[in-house]
Amino acid sequence: QVQLVESGGGLVEAGGSHKLSCTATTATSIMGWFRQAPGKEREFVTNTNYNGDDPVYADSVKGRFTISRDNTKKTAYLQMNSLKPEDTAVYYCVARFGRLSTQLSTAKEEYPYWGQGTQVTVSS
Repeated sequence: QVQLVESGGGLVEAGGSHKLSCTATTATSIMGWFRQAPGKEREFVTNTNYNGDDPVYADSVKGRFTISRDNTKKTAYLQMNSLKPEDTAVYYCVARFGRLSTQLSTAKEEYPYWGQGTQVTVSS
C-alpha cells in the first residue's frame, strides 16, 4: 500500500505562484495531480514518469504548471505559475506502478493511490 501526503496548499493572489509537494511512502512509476473545484468533476492536471522526463499536462495548465520529482525523497512537486481564480480547487496527488499511456493519463481509474487533498484558493 502506498500512502501519499500533500502539503503546500493555501491562498494566493491571481497572477502569483505557488508550489505543492507530495511525498510517498514508496517510490512509484507514475506520480501526478488531479484537482476538483466546487461543483465540478475531478479533473486531471498532470503526471510524470519516474525519470520526470515525459510529463503530461492538461491543456488548461500547460505552460503555467510544472511537475517535477525528487526520487531520493520520494516526492513530487507541482509548481504553479500565473495562477487564475479558476485554478481554485482541492489538489490531489496520485500515483501508480507500471507504465501509463498519454491517452489513459487523464483517467482517474488508472491511479490506485490518492492523497487526502490540499486546498488551493486563488483570489481575484
